[in-house]
Amino acid sequence: MAYRYDDDLQFLKDCTDEQLEDLVYLLTHDKDGETRWTEELTTNERYKSFNPKHSKYWEDIAAEIQCFGGNTFATIFRGGKGVLYKEVLCDVCDKIKVNYNKDSKTETIENNLLMKILTDALESMSPEQIRELGGEFGVKNTSGLTSQALTGAFQAIFKAGGFKSYQLTAMIVNQVMKALIGRGLSFAANGTLMRTMSVLAGPVGWAITGIWTAVDIGSTAYRVTIPAVIQIAYLRSQNSANLASELNF
Repeated sequence: MAYRYDDDLQFLKDCTDEQLEDLVYLLTHDKDGETRWTEELTTNERYKSFNPKHSKYWEDIAAEIQCFGGNTFATIFRGGKGVLYKEVLCDVCDKIKVNYNKDSKTETIENNLLMKILTDALESMSPEQIRELGGEFGVKNTSGLTSQALTGAFQAIFKAGGFKSYQLTAMIVNQVMKALIGRGLSFAANGTLMRTMSVLAGPVGWAITGIWTAVDIGSTAYRVTIPAVIQIAYLRSQNSANLASELNF
């Protein structure tokens, strides 16, 4: 297993050990907390030497994602190198029927993936839940707010980027991780974030369960690549929000 230089994964070198913890966990453990049969990361010498200082072997973490996204035999012929992250992302989007343009920026495609999950969740929410969620995100007139109108508002938030986009990403990803790997994100959320997460908890769980059952889970790789690209989307959003905050000072 060898890392293939990838512009879309280079930002991982700037992530802290704590930020990478969830990504390493989902790559190496299944929903029951058991070590995955197909993972190679824990056999890596740098993993053995530095874990849990994940930032010291971030390239091996990235390589694991690339290799899970590539055909096993093709990976062997590439000298143990997998495919670029964007190919993994697009494959996941195709699998769960996300509407996207493959020529778009990676961040835009990741947002389309998150919007697919959120849109499915909104369709199962009650009018009261929709109004509550809209209010948490600053929608001024929530009376008569529909799931379609709220979807448009969330699309605008993703497009604008910044902290609101990160907050929305964090809420979706937290619930997705609970559904897919049995535990949410490892971070201390503030009160507002926790309130909004509680509104989304059930609907996002139902949405991701629907997506999960529609996927051919006979393919072990999708059990890893689906949560992995969602986690990468979260880390990228967090990285962008932190960078924007620093530039404002």
